[in-house]
Amino acid sequence: MLLADQGADVIRVDPPGGPRWKTPANSTWNRGKRSITLDLKRADDSAIARSLMQSADVVVENFRPGTMDRLRLGPEEMTRANPRLVYCSIPGFASDDPRAAIPAYEGVVGAASATFRPPNADSPRPVYTAIPIASVYGAFQSVVAIVVALNARERHGVGQRIEVPLFDSMFQSLGRFGVRVHNAPPAIPTLQELWGGIFQCSDGQYVRFGGSGNQNFRPFVEAAGITSWDDEGLTDFDRPLDVPQFRAEAQQRIRELFLTRTAQEWEDLIAEAGSEGAVCRTSAEWFDHPHARASQMVVEVDDPTYGKMLQPGINARMSLTPGRVRGPAPTLDQHRGEILAELKPRPASEAPAHQDAMSSALDGVKIDNPSRGSTVARHNDINRGKRSILLDLKSEEGRDVFWKLLEDADVVAQNYRAGSLERLGLGYEEVRKRKPDIIYASLNAYGHIGPWAERPGHEGFAQATAGMTRRFGGDGMPESQPNPVNDYGTGFMGAYGVALALLHRQRTGEGQHIDSALAYTAMTLQSPFMQLYEGKQWNETSGQDALGTGPLHRAYQASDGWFFIGVPALALSRLSGLEGLSGIDSLRGDALASSLEERFQGNSVAFWVERLAAAGIGAQRVVTNVRELMTDPWVVSHGLSVTREHDELGMVTTCGPAPRLSRTPVRPGIPAPKPGSHAPGDSGRTWLGEPLPNLAGFGSDTD
Repeated sequence: MLLADQGADVIRVDPPGGPRWKTPANSTWNRGKRSITLDLKRADDSAIARSLMQSADVVVENFRPGTMDRLRLGPEEMTRANPRLVYCSIPGFASDDPRAAIPAYEGVVGAASATFRPPNADSPRPVYTAIPIASVYGAFQSVVAIVVALNARERHGVGQRIEVPLFDSMFQSLGRFGVRVHNAPPAIPTLQELWGGIFQCSDGQYVRFGGSGNQNFRPFVEAAGITSWDDEGLTDFDRPLDVPQFRAEAQQRIRELFLTRTAQEWEDLIAEAGSEGAVCRTSAEWFDHPHARASQMVVEVDDPTYGKMLQPGINARMSLTPGRVRGPAPTLDQHRGEILAELKPRPASEAPAHQDAMSSALDGVKIDNPSRGSTVARHNDINRGKRSILLDLKSEEGRDVFWKLLEDADVVAQNYRAGSLERLGLGYEEVRKRKPDIIYASLNAYGHIGPWAERPGHEGFAQATAGMTRRFGGDGMPESQPNPVNDYGTGFMGAYGVALALLHRQRTGEGQHIDSALAYTAMTLQSPFMQLYEGKQWNETSGQDALGTGPLHRAYQASDGWFFIGVPALALSRLSGLEGLSGIDSLRGDALASSLEERFQGNSVAFWVERLAAAGIGAQRVVTNVRELMTDPWVVSHGLSVTREHDELGMVTTCGPAPRLSRTPVRPGIPAPKPGSHAPGDSGRTWLGEPLPNLAGFGSDTD
C-alpha cells in the first residue's frame, strides 16, 4: 500500500480463494493495486510468478524463511535471473533465527518482543494491544530499505536482497525503553512528571496534557487561573518529588484542577495558551473531526465491496511527486488477463562485475545534524552516527551558520510546528531559492495543513486524539501504548519520503518538500480498524484485560508463566491432535477458550511452546521485561541490542537496525555525541565542508 500510494504499479498475488484474513481493512491495504491469483505449487502458475519476477523492479513476500526457495522462487535464484531485482522478504522471524519455522502471527511476534508488558512490574498478566505494531513496523522499515536499494541500483545498476523480519523490526518501536546507560545515576522524579498525563474532566471524558518541556507551560498557568500556585511550588517543573507528602498533595491538586472544566474546554484553553493537550477521542470521533478531514488524514474511496468508505490518507507527503490513492482495492483476480498479456520474455543479462563491492546505500548523501540536547535515553537512541552542533536560529549568527551548512547539504530535516521556520525565513520556499535541488523534510504532530497544523504535540497527543488511548484503555481510563510507536514510525515515514525524493532527484535533478506527522502515523498504525462505511461496527479488541483477539490468537497461562498462540481456524484439528488437548476441535468461542485455559495450566511454558511449535503451530513465551529482551544472547549476537563505550557515559546499550541488505548492509553508526560537540574547533575537527556519510536536522523542544 505504501508503495502503491506513491505511484508504484503493485501487482498483488493472492492464493486461490483470496486473502486468508477476510477483513474490511483489505480495502485499505490493497487499494491502488492490480490483482492476480496464483497457486505457486502448480507448475503453470509458478512459471507465471517467475515471469512476473523476471520483469519486476521489486518483489515483496512474507512467507516463512525457505518457503520461496522450496518453490524455486527464492531471492538467490530470482536475483540471479533478474540482477536488477530488489527482493524484499518480510518473515516473522529471521532466516537464521531458531524460531524461523514458527508461524509468526502478529500476537506471536508481539509476545516475543516485550510488547504485551503489564501496566506495572508486579503484575505478571500480559496486556494485549490490538495495534499491529510488528506488521506496520515491518512495512515501514521495508519500504525505506526498498527505496534505499533502488537509489543504490540507480548508481550501480544492480538490485539486492533485503530481509526485514517482523521480530527484528520491533526493536525500533521500543525507543527509549530499549536504551540503557549502564552507569547512570538513579533518576530523580520532578513535578513535571505529575503535570504530564491523562486527566479526567468534569464531563467524565479525559484530556491528555503536558509535554517534554516547560517553555509553553507558563501561558497555561495564566490561562487556567492558577498563578497563585506559584507560591506553593506547584508550577515549578524542576522541583524534585522527594517528599512523599508533597507528591501526594500535588497530584491531588492537579487532578482536582482538571475536574473543573470539560475535556473540550481544557483542549481549547490549552491550545489558546500554546501548550500541548488533546481530548482522548475514540477513532470514530476522530474520523468526524475537522482537522482529520482538512489535513487529508481521512480520505474517501469508492470501494467495490463496501461502497463509499473513509480510509487513512497518505502518510509520506511529497510536494513535487505527490502520492494519492490511485483507486480502490481490486476484486480478486480482476487483472489476470491484462497482467498475463503484459508478460514478455526478458533477455538474459549479466550482473555488473562490481555487484559485491557496492558502497553504502546513502554514501555521499550529506545530512548535517545540529541536534538539541534531550533526555539521555532518547538522545543516545536517535542521534547515533551523527555529528552535532547547537544553533540559535533566532539569532543572525545562527542563521548565517545554517546557510553555510546548506551549501553542502542534500537534505534538511526539521520537526517544528508548521510556520515556525517560515517565520525565521528558513522554510522550504526560502531554502530552495538558495539551493533548488534541496530535499526538505518537515515532521510534526498534526501535519502541515488544516486547523491544527501549528499546534505543538508529542507521541502521546497523537495517540490521544486519533483513538489509540481510548482503545487501549477500553471502558476505563485511557491508556498509552507500551512503545512510542508514532514517534519512531513518523521517523521512518520521513526517511521513506527522503529516500523517494533522493531517487527522484537522481533521475531529474529536482528537489522537493516532504512532510509527515505523528497523527498520520497513528492512522497507519490503526489501519486494521480505520475504515468508515455503512454498517461499520467498532468492535475490535480493546481494554487492559485483553489477552488477544479470540481463543486461537491470545495469551494463555501455563504452570510457570504465560505464552501466546496463533492458530488459524483451519488448523484447530492439528491443535486437538496434541497430547492433552484432544476433543477441543468440537468447541468454539468462550467454551474453547475456557477449555484451553484449564488444560494449558497443567504444564510449563517450555513444554507447550516446544510441542506446539513441533506441530507447526505459532507459539511463543510472553516476554514482559525489556531488559530481558535486550540481553537475550541471540538478540545481542545479531546486533539488535548494541552495547558500546560512550566517550562520556561509559557503556551504553541501544537497539540496533533491523533491515538486512545483502549488498549495502546497514550498520549502527558511532555512539551519539555530546550535543554541540562538533562545533568549530572541537577536537580539531572541521565541521563545515567536510564530506559526511550521512543529513541537516533541526529539532525543537515543542514538537
